[in-house]
Formats: sequence, C-alpha cells, structure tokens
Amino acid sequence: RRTAAAAVLLVEMLERSAFFGVSANLVLYLNSANFNWAGQQASRAALIFLGASYLLAPVGGWLADVYLGRYLAVALSLLLYFAASSLLPITAFSDGRSSFCGDVPATRLGPACPGQGCPPASPSPYCAPTLYAALLLLALAASSVRTNLTSFGADQVLDLGRNATQRFFNWFYWSINLGAVLSLFVVAFVQQNISFLLGYSIVVGCVGLAFFIFLFATPVFITKPPMGSQVSSMLKLALQNCCPQLCHRHFARDPQGAQLLPDQRHAQPGPSPQEDIANFQVLVKLLPVMVTLVPYWMVYFQMQSTYVLQGLHLHIPNIFQASPANISTALRALPNSYTIPQAWLLLANVVVVVILVPVKDHLLDPFLVRHNVLPSTLRKMVLGMFFGFTSVIVAGILEMERLQYIHHNETVPQQIGQDTYYAAPLSIGWQIPQYLLIGISEIFASIPGLEFAYSEAPRAMKGAVMGIFFCLSGVGSLLGSGLVALLTLPRGWLHCPEDFGNINNCRMDLYFFLLAGIQAATALLFLWISHRYERVVQNPTSQHQASRDRG
Repeated sequence: RRTAAAAVLLVEMLERSAFFGVSANLVLYLNSANFNWAGQQASRAALIFLGASYLLAPVGGWLADVYLGRYLAVALSLLLYFAASSLLPITAFSDGRSSFCGDVPATRLGPACPGQGCPPASPSPYCAPTLYAALLLLALAASSVRTNLTSFGADQVLDLGRNATQRFFNWFYWSINLGAVLSLFVVAFVQQNISFLLGYSIVVGCVGLAFFIFLFATPVFITKPPMGSQVSSMLKLALQNCCPQLCHRHFARDPQGAQLLPDQRHAQPGPSPQEDIANFQVLVKLLPVMVTLVPYWMVYFQMQSTYVLQGLHLHIPNIFQASPANISTALRALPNSYTIPQAWLLLANVVVVVILVPVKDHLLDPFLVRHNVLPSTLRKMVLGMFFGFTSVIVAGILEMERLQYIHHNETVPQQIGQDTYYAAPLSIGWQIPQYLLIGISEIFASIPGLEFAYSEAPRAMKGAVMGIFFCLSGVGSLLGSGLVALLTLPRGWLHCPEDFGNINNCRMDLYFFLLAGIQAATALLFLWISHRYERVVQNPTSQHQASRDRG
C-alpha cells in the first residue's frame, strides 16, 4: 500500500509540475510580442483555462464510473495530456505558429507607452483558435487526472482506516505543491529568461515521465472495475422532486406514499430505489456546502491571473548579474543578467503549503486532538475563506499604491523576455504577503474541502462528488473571468483601451475590493449553512443513517 500510494503521489507531483508549467507564465506568454493579446484578454484566457481544468472534472469522473474505471481513466488522460501539451512548444517558434495559426497580422499589439502617438491596437488576438483548442484539451486531461487520481490514490489506503485516508490527502496536497515548486524554479525561469520553446518542452517531458511511472507501477495498484454511475438516477430524482407533473408518466408512488420512486415494474440492475433516494438526500445536504465555497475559488485563482498581471507592472530586479569586466571572453556572448521570473511569486504560496502541511500533520493536528480542540472540517474551511479575503484586500491596497506612482508619471521601463513594460518603481516583493495569505487559505479551505467531499460522499458516488467539487472550483474561476470581462466593457473599471494591453489606466484595485466583498458575504452564508449541516449530522438518527449510506 505504501508503494502504491507513493507512486500515485509521484505521478501527481509530475502532473502538477506540468500544469504549473503551462499556467504560471500563460499571461506573460499570451501578452508577449508573438501574439496580439491584451492584458485583460490574457488574464481571461488564463482564468478560462484554470476554470475549465476544474469545470470538466465530472466528465472524467463519469467516464471512469461508467466505462473505464479509475485506473484506465487516469492512463488515457495522461496520454491525452501528453498529446495536448505537445501543441504548446509548436506555437512557441515561428514556423509552428505559421503552420497552425496562419500569417501574423500586420498590426501588432505592443506594451503600453506613457507618451502620445502610440500605434493603434490590433482588433483581435493572434492564434486564438489554436491556443484555446490546446488549452481546452489540456484542461480536459488535467481535470480527468485530478478527479480520478485523487480517488484512485485514496483507494490504495482505504483499508487502512480513516486516519490513513486523512494523512493521504495531506500528503497528496503536499505533492501538488512540491511539483509546483519544482516547476516554478525551473520551468518558469527557463520560459521567462531563455525561451518558451524549451520551457514547454520540459512540460511535455514531465507528462511523459508521469505516464511511464503510472504504467510501471501497475502491478502494485489496487484497481476496481467501473461500478456504474448514479448521475442519471440523481437527475431523475431531482426532476421528480422539482417537477412531479412532468414525471408522472415515468414514475410511480412508493407503497408507503413517502416519496416518488422510479418505476420498478421490471427488474433493473444496480442500486435499489431506496439506495438512490438515500444517496440523493446526502447529495442534497452536501451541495449547499460546496456551492458556497465557489466565491473562495474566485479569489484563489486570482494568483495565476490578475496577480500575475499586477506583478508585471511592478519593478522586477535582476539576478545572476555580473560585470562584463569580470567574466571571461567565452562567456561574454551569454546574457550577463536575468530577471526574476514573475511566476516565482507563486513560490510564496506553494512553499508555505509545503512547509506547513507536514507541520500540521505531525505536530499541530495531534496536539489539537490530544486537547480535544481540533476544529471540524467545515470550521477549517471558514478560516480558509478569511485568509483568502485578507489576501485580496492586501492586493487591492497594493494596487492603490501602485496607481499613485502611475498617476504621477513615475514609471520604470523594464524588459521581461522580449517585451518592455512600464512599471511602478515599487518592488515586486510587495506582492509576497498576498501570495502567503492565499497559501495559508489553501491549508484551511482546499485540503479540508477535498477531505469533506471524499469522506461525506456515499460509497457509490465518491467519484461523482469529487468531480462536482472540482467542477465548482472551475465555476469560481470562470465567474472570476466573467467578472473581468464585464468590467472591461465601456465605463468598466478594467476598460482602458488607451493602455494598449496594459493596466496602468485601469482600476484593478476596485476589482479586488469587489471580490473581497463577495467573499465576506458568502463566508457568512457558508458559516450558517455549515452550522446547519453539522447539527443535522450530529443528530443520532441522521448520523446512523448517513454512516450506513456511506458504507
């Protein structure tokens, strides 16, 4: 079991390395001179990719439950991952772009210039169909791997008890963030300072290695055949309870008259009608808890979209700088300095998770258990929402300060890759607190959320409920993207066409404060809903029934 779990964790680490290798610098890649993407367009594309990578999770979960089984679903998803990720290196060099995207438009979108007489912006982004197709295929593969590998890994230690499952989720999340650290240190640096072609080639290599390890570890895995999906039964029961008139011809009343049941005049395989109703009742209780977590995901995904856009307009110092007089003639042809990758700010997020998860697992949780003060899973999630709220507040305050320099025409031109950005003279290090706060929020919101979805789901619906959990995460990202798109309309806070793709004349600080207000309001709603859920579960009769339903 330890070997099987370790193999799953290693595959997850490599897959997350690839995922962060795609997403960390996606805004910079699309906003570069090779494409005609404005800053807001690049941010929306990143949010759509991140959202789709979660929103499509139920598709992979359903295919695993009905046709493939979790093992085969993960294997095929990794194969699709490998094929889709190979499209990104192709678009990173000119011949590949010409083959897949056609000719480059005559008018390019340049970075913002502070003076008058700037050239007009290009009306549409270049290579959008190919890039969106590649990103959506990657999102489908990543969502299927995430959904099925999470449950597949938990299956490997399920027989070892609840404590083993809880520890697996802690270390599973630790592996995710360790993969992110490796990706950000290596891949993000290569992409920003050497070439996106080499950086995305490393991404393809990580996916290929993950696929090989997963196949190599096949003999030690516990594999289960597809058990069927109860999605159809759940949809019928939901329609039946909402619109009984429409279902009158297809449903009959239970002999006891308590609820409407599917017509059972003919024998049907799979769960009994009573099991369907019991599972449906559990799902109805779980959904409000998971839905009110959506605004947290709106805040969470800002660190890979608008936080990145904000960082590109702060002063980024150089590293590895050497004086030409002190280097040999052979080395003079090489760059004598590199800029710190903006994506390294994500390290503040992932490092705090990598450090605090083992501390929480080995020290904090056992200490709280011994003193009977360990908060419930739902209470931890409320605490995570609070840290997410403080992160976006800090981002808004920093953006207000940045705009003060812009309004006084105090800008610093800086070269990032092949592009010039006009940034405020504030150090990018001022973004570290908002990334740290998001990292702390993950420990209290995201990890307990995974545990809650898996442990509270009925036995026959664990894959489906995990898919719903990740799907709602994607809904949060897409809502954030939709809010950005709404605010870029004329008279919107993010409508600044005179900036030619930059954000120096936008009011992104107001966008951050709006997100904070949404998060604060829904956190209060989540607190009320979670209190009601815990009160129902703690009722002896309900608790016995729920335990029996979950097996």
